[in-house]
Amino acid sequence: MLPKFDILTSEQVRLVHENTIQILEEIGVEFSFEPALEVFRSQGLKVEGHRVFFQRDFVEEMVKKAPAEFTLHARNPENNVVCGRDNIIYMPGYGAPFVHQADGTRRNATMADYDNFIKLAGASKNLHMTGGNVVEPSDVDDRIRHLKMMYSHIINSDKCFMGSASGAEKAKDSIELAAILFGGKDVIKEKPAIICLINSVTPLKYDDRMLEALMVYAEAGQPMVIAALVMAGSTGPATLAGSLAVQNAEVLAGITLTQCINPGTPVVYGSTSAITDMATGSLAIGNPECALFNSASAQLARFYGVPSRGGGGLTDAKTADTQAGYESMMTLLAASTTGNNFVLHSAGILQYYMAMSFEKLMVDDEIAGMVLRYIRGIDFAEEKFAFDIIREVGPGGHFLTQKHTRKNHKVELRRAELSDRQSYDGWAKERTDTNQRAHKRWQDVLASYVPPALDEQLKTALDEFIAKRSAEVL
Repeated sequence: MLPKFDILTSEQVRLVHENTIQILEEIGVEFSFEPALEVFRSQGLKVEGHRVFFQRDFVEEMVKKAPAEFTLHARNPENNVVCGRDNIIYMPGYGAPFVHQADGTRRNATMADYDNFIKLAGASKNLHMTGGNVVEPSDVDDRIRHLKMMYSHIINSDKCFMGSASGAEKAKDSIELAAILFGGKDVIKEKPAIICLINSVTPLKYDDRMLEALMVYAEAGQPMVIAALVMAGSTGPATLAGSLAVQNAEVLAGITLTQCINPGTPVVYGSTSAITDMATGSLAIGNPECALFNSASAQLARFYGVPSRGGGGLTDAKTADTQAGYESMMTLLAASTTGNNFVLHSAGILQYYMAMSFEKLMVDDEIAGMVLRYIRGIDFAEEKFAFDIIREVGPGGHFLTQKHTRKNHKVELRRAELSDRQSYDGWAKERTDTNQRAHKRWQDVLASYVPPALDEQLKTALDEFIAKRSAEVL
């Protein structure tokens, strides 16, 4: 793996930390959930109304309790992932209410879309997890939507997946489903099986729903991404340094709470921060400032000794066009080369987190393959210099028919799966663009994909639990 590079100096990291501590000590963070406030009171922190004021030593002590890395377990152990240090995990987009189609039209996402996105992620060689709520299925009642979504992850792939963070009950349901799949709550507490996304409300606030889920997951020993989305210029200062300090305060406050509840709970330092487009007032994620937020956040996470989460193939484009390509490559490459470990939105996302696209998923999957090859770097083992083969071929020869080429080309020389590299005359016969090729590719992948088999007894137990919970809430 290539060494990760830092975009901040050690002095700049110190300045961010110092300004963050000043925010936490003098301004505080609002927690709207009384049980969370009680946790802080029990630790001797100053609480005024819903606002908690943190002390430097306490925050630093609590953050140190979180592990530098952890393993997330899949039902197929070959698909376990390690989060932290030099490891990187790619997964699809998250939370989009819409699907943008190849012709640029937009529609509400459905459960069928959800299943298909999970299958495509399951089939991918470049996506390590199937993610969380990839889209929001509009045709499923919100009260049972989380059950259907988790079930889709379980039966359509054997990779790791995420659980629901929409309040205590949905968090508990997620843990129950994982416990059924892996053999009990004690098992997943020892070997974590699901991870959830906890988002703050910028600036400097956590709401009831997220805090309920945070406390449930912490008590169960399941990992969490503690993330902030600061929109520089609207929900945060129009300066990147100021917005970074706000983000850092929110994330550290959330991490501190997890460690108060259950010391050693795995956490991921998360950033989705970007800028406000001052011409439209909308969030803008396909820009260098967003890449800078992700890169700085990865470095801050290393400073605190925890894994990091950043955005992946981020774009403000509405279809899988040229804009989507250049913005997504920039943001994914920046996140990957600066050391983000948990890369949400690696594939499929459009329009500042608002939409998913099957074509974009295929384009981003190609980008992900390219970036993974890039960060793997160059193998300088002695045999890789191929001196004997070079001597055998000699001046003016070629290496196409050498056994050495057949042995090494698949490992060393990545073959494109979506890009067109044929001659002009070959391309001119059909004149397909990237969007058209991506449209055909996702359909071909789905047509040939066979979900991994699931033990029938486990499937029955999952079906029964979902049926029971659905009857209770509907």
